[in-house]
Amino acid sequence: MKLDGKIAYVTGGAMGNGLGVVKMFLKYGATVVIADYNERVFEVEEVLKEKGYPVKAYLLDIRDKAKIEESVTDVIRQYGRIDILVNNAGVAKIEPFLTMSDETRDYHFDINIKGAWNVTKAILPYMVENNYGKIINLSSVTGPMVADPGEVAYATTKAALIGFTKALAREYASSHINVNAILPGYIKTPMVQGIAEDSNKEDPKSVIDAISQAIPMGRLGKINELGELAAFLASEESSYITGSEFVIDGGSTLPETVSVGQ
Repeated sequence: MKLDGKIAYVTGGAMGNGLGVVKMFLKYGATVVIADYNERVFEVEEVLKEKGYPVKAYLLDIRDKAKIEESVTDVIRQYGRIDILVNNAGVAKIEPFLTMSDETRDYHFDINIKGAWNVTKAILPYMVENNYGKIINLSSVTGPMVADPGEVAYATTKAALIGFTKALAREYASSHINVNAILPGYIKTPMVQGIAEDSNKEDPKSVIDAISQAIPMGRLGKINELGELAAFLASEESSYITGSEFVIDGGSTLPETVSVGQ
């Protein structure tokens, strides 16, 4: 129960990687606040409460600063503090750079970068006041390490989150606030499914199969595996780690050349 008694705020927690984080945090004893723009967040809350887990759901868009601040104020009123923040919410649309509209570019920037900025800005003052906090930013191997055609907007925002992580880590280390980043490769999430459908609407499964074959471990990651890593970074086991990047990709960034099926 390494997170026993901790209060965690997870964005995009109703599905995908965020749901994996939520489940593992609950497994280790945390109370978890789930913020998501999808109304499914209330279904997730109900299911988890029926299992006896302490959860609280908020329907909000992380582009809406007023809604974020409203939810954070409510959490502080109920629980007195927020110990852990996971900036997980994000979007990805595959589109060639030269045909990408400014609206699509800004959609990525507003959610993937400004969204994390907005939520952190709302929660960080309480962490500073308590002289304690754990912030985990979900970046990606895409951008900081690798990229494929059509990923310029997504890659740019995910690379920016690394700078965001390191600068925050340096600025607030003296307040005993650890700030780290997780860089997932291909995890089995609705976002990856969406990318597969964008790439091949007729046969998205063939895209997933091809990705799996190209990963040294021969499969996509599981959301609970990412959740375990997040739980480590949210616990005191990582108390001397800050400003660091943690890759979880099944070895997908290791090959020097592509060798499908080997």
